[in-house]
Amino acid sequence: MRKRIIILFSVVLFIFFGTELFLRQYYGFCDTVLIREDASYEYIAKPNQKIFRFGSNILYNSFSMRSAEIDTGSIKILGFGDSVINGGVLTDHDSLATTILSAKLSKLNNHNTQFLNISAGSWGPDNCFAYLKKNGDFHAKHLFLFVSSHDAYDNMNFEKIVGIHKSFPENNAKLAIYELWDRYLLPQIKSKFNNSTKSIDELGINKKIANSSFNTGFESFANYSRASNIPLTIYLHAEQVELAAGKYNEQGQEIIQFAKNNNLLIIKDLENGLQATDFRDNIHINEKGQRKLAALVLKYGI
Repeated sequence: MRKRIIILFSVVLFIFFGTELFLRQYYGFCDTVLIREDASYEYIAKPNQKIFRFGSNILYNSFSMRSAEIDTGSIKILGFGDSVINGGVLTDHDSLATTILSAKLSKLNNHNTQFLNISAGSWGPDNCFAYLKKNGDFHAKHLFLFVSSHDAYDNMNFEKIVGIHKSFPENNAKLAIYELWDRYLLPQIKSKFNNSTKSIDELGINKKIANSSFNTGFESFANYSRASNIPLTIYLHAEQVELAAGKYNEQGQEIIQFAKNNNLLIIKDLENGLQATDFRDNIHINEKGQRKLAALVLKYGI
């Protein structure tokens, strides 16, 4: 009997450590993008991260940009946005639109050109401008603001989410098996029984509600562009619901009108061949979508 218990215990340990090693080695568990709070723009990825997660290589430089380290001698273009241009952990560094643009523009300019990716999940234009105000424009020659229709009223509220919501961890988990259960499996189980569970896409997005105002970041970027004489381009990304409807929703139309009123170039991917196959979910684009985004910026924005 004792021998059987020892054998069973040994088998359980073997399975446990084998699974733990497999999850770490092949999926990058216990090695995720870490987030820190910020008094100016709510939160951002911690600087100087280089990780492997779900088959993707993820880089964050010393300024918390999802880009390689800044080359002081390069031509710089700043791209601001949320999880759409950030790509998340499912998009490899080399597959990001900003990485693709950096490579193509470097060849076109015959000079190292960096299209820097300044983004975080659920950021709105006011988050983006707060980063610009705090960190400066790095002597950029062009500013790009990547938004979706919901960003028209996605205002900062400084709700504490870092270290609380599973998608905004401030530290890595100690065990891969625990992270798999706690961050992925358990929320899925809870969502089956609790329809009020807040989804990742909704988190931090303060959509238009009573007495809410048009996001101040749009006006702040326009004013900064004029004052600093740095061109500003807005890229309006459509969600799948808008793609199916064939038009941007009311909030998207407000963004389009703002660009018109301020004589700003606006790139509308809905009018430039966006397809359902470019999406990973309702709003986020896959690698094909990232390539299309890069192509549209090259075609219209620079």
